[in-house]
Amino acid sequence: MTGDRFYPTRPVLTASVAVIREGLFSLPGGMVEVGETLAEAALRELREEVGVEAKLIRLIAPVEFIERDEKGHIRHHVVIAAHAARWASGEPQTGPEAKEIRWITERDIAGLPLTAGLTGILEQAFRIAREDSAS
Repeated sequence: MTGDRFYPTRPVLTASVAVIREGLFSLPGGMVEVGETLAEAALRELREEVGVEAKLIRLIAPVEFIERDEKGHIRHHVVIAAHAARWASGEPQTGPEAKEIRWITERDIAGLPLTAGLTGILEQAFRIAREDSAS
């Protein structure tokens, strides 16, 4: 991220993607670039961070992360546009931004140490993928 990651003057807009492939791959993402749609940003970040291509199903939901410091000043304010997608190609590779990669099943969610709000996003991603498969 750029220099306004800490104590930003406005919310930082990011996009991420949950990729379904006999389980779920969670959740590469990053900042949306000027002129880029949320969907384009999600797929670009997936490709750049782990080398995977996917076909977006749809936007899941926005997730907001707001953190204040001890004086009450906004330290972080990130809005993440989370998407559900289906794996198309590529085997994920770890790198500077993806230190660990793991495919999981829906049953695995409860046992994982997840960031705030991620459980609901993952549950929605699985539901969206099931609905997409049924149509």
